[in-house]
Amino acid sequence: MSSSFEKYQKRRLISSYFSVVISISLVLFLLGLLGLLVLNTKKVADHFKEKIALTIYLKDTAKEVEIKQLEKSLALADYTKSTTFVSKEEAAEAHSKDIGENFMDFLGYNPLQNSIDVYLKADFVDEVQLAEITETVTKKDFVDEITYDQPLIALLNDNIKRISFWVLLISGIFTFIAVLLINSSIRLSVYSRRFIIKTMQMVGATKRFIRRPFIWKSVRLGVVGALVALCGVAVVLYHLNKTFPELALLHDQVLLIGLFVGVFVLGIVITWISTFFATQRFLNLRTDELYY
Repeated sequence: MSSSFEKYQKRRLISSYFSVVISISLVLFLLGLLGLLVLNTKKVADHFKEKIALTIYLKDTAKEVEIKQLEKSLALADYTKSTTFVSKEEAAEAHSKDIGENFMDFLGYNPLQNSIDVYLKADFVDEVQLAEITETVTKKDFVDEITYDQPLIALLNDNIKRISFWVLLISGIFTFIAVLLINSSIRLSVYSRRFIIKTMQMVGATKRFIRRPFIWKSVRLGVVGALVALCGVAVVLYHLNKTFPELALLHDQVLLIGLFVGVFVLGIVITWISTFFATQRFLNLRTDELYY
């Protein structure tokens, strides 16, 4: 009979440990994914900004030497990510494909101009700096005009600010919820052994002596849960990097290591603090209060 009861208690204890590890793993996994989102919000925003082109239209009187010099100066500029020269013939061919017919057959000539598409670095894609760049380049005599999608840039910058604010706010709220969930799992685990805690206290064990094994056990569970969560985050990160290689999610290894270490440490710290206060609560209760 005693042996059956011990087996039952052992199964309950293992089940309790398993549920705590699963809870910690799920919460830390979601926190890790949220951390990835926070770290890569700017990178994703920069990726879209750098897809916007500043198009410089050149006059037909522009000499080839002048065009080459302009291309070279633009390529060496601090604000340039890349440049592409588009001849009027290439522009006409692309336009004909877009409309599905050769418009030059009707006009008898090519009205389009040679142009240079300048793709800017993300930090320079805002209305003020674009206006300064435009003013500088248009001073050249052989430049006809410069165009870019100003409404799109304004909308993109506004949306990036709005999304960044909400991501940070949601991250803070979710972190708080994560702490509460892990704390609840730890408290339930300690609650199932509250009579053991009180028995040890009644035979003269100090509070520190009683807390120590509970804290170390919870910390070990936190380590296991954190490792499981990090494995899940690593798998998701690998597949995201494979699906969206242009985002270079694995490029900033220092930030990624910081994120993984942060999630690992968070798992340990939360379980340690939660167990400390959970055991302290039952240590301060009277024997008759343990039944409520």
